Order: sequence, then C-alpha cells, then structure tokens
Amino acid sequence: MRLHPATQILIWCVLLMIMQFISPDRLLVAGACILMLAFMVSRHKLVQLLSRTRWIMFSLCLIYGYTTIGTPVSQVLGDLSPSVEGLADGGLQLMRLIAALAGLAILLDRLHRQALMSGLYCLFAPLSCFGLSRERLAVRLALTLHYAEAGMLRGSSWQDSLRSLAAQNGQQAAENRTMELTLHGFSWLDKLLLVAMVILLWQVVR
Repeated sequence: MRLHPATQILIWCVLLMIMQFISPDRLLVAGACILMLAFMVSRHKLVQLLSRTRWIMFSLCLIYGYTTIGTPVSQVLGDLSPSVEGLADGGLQLMRLIAALAGLAILLDRLHRQALMSGLYCLFAPLSCFGLSRERLAVRLALTLHYAEAGMLRGSSWQDSLRSLAAQNGQQAAENRTMELTLHGFSWLDKLLLVAMVILLWQVVR
C-alpha cells in the first residue's frame, strides 16, 4: 500500500522537528538509522546531495567551533583554535543536517513532481481560509524544489543553475501550460501514521 504524498511530506517535516528536541545520544542513533536507510534505498541521490552540501557542512563546523566559548582544541594556537564545546555543538547540528538530507533523498526518490504537487496541494488546504490560492502555492513550491534538486544533482555551479532556472521560467511563460493534479485519498495506513506522528511529536516536545 502506497502512502499518500502529503503523509510522506509530513513524516519528513515531523522528522526535522523531532531532531531539534531529542537528546544527543538519541540524535546520533536516529541519524545513523536514517542515514543507513537512505544509503540502502536512495544511495545515488543521497551521495549527490551530501557532495553538493559538503562546504555548507564544513562551514557549519567552523562557525560553531570559533563562535562558541570553551576549551581550545589546541593550547598552542590559543584564541586561534576552535573550542571543544563549539565543535561538539557543530557536530550535533551537522548530524541534524545529514539526517534531514537523508530523509529528503528518500522523499524525492519516492515522489515525482506531480506527486509532490499533489501532496503540497493537500497540505496547503488551510490557506484557502485566508484567501490564498493553494493551487498556485503548491505548483510554485514544487517547481522550485524540482529545479533546485535538478541543479544540485547535475553538479552545475550556482551561476549555471540560475541561468538554467531563468531560461526554464522564460520558456514556461511563453507557453500556455495546464497542469493536472492527481488527488489521492487517505488510506487507513495514512491516518494511522499521521496520528502516530502527532503523538510522537507531542511526546518529544512536551
């Protein structure tokens, strides 16, 4: 039984929130499990996502290492040395980022663009109460994620990605395109997982 796209997106979002509240020990265990799962089912996409964000990860550790007051890693370097506490905090944030990317790799590997739009369309339903068009928001966000992922996995520079995105937007503007969303019903498994996610999130953040 295939899960509803909205359910899969919500599971990833809840995963991100839970990672912010659990203890470091549980974070390491959960992060390692998610990373192993992503490596088994979405290895190619995971490796590419991690490769394209390696400088962000490196910068994250440096920022925490040099902005957190604590014991210097090297007494010889003194103030020029990163702190032990900063590197530890940076390592935890790095694990959260890796777990998020691992979950994203699984999500994007399972959901094609139409399914992603369908899931976002369902999740944006409450916005209709405020007079906002959930159709427009779902299509724009899904296309943004699609092009960002395509540029990242293609290995192009950010300048090339911007030029490619501008060209694609110009081509779409020149064409009168109609997109059809396939709406799926929520199965009993979707409802059960959503309830479980809410209970799990409540137990973690309370």
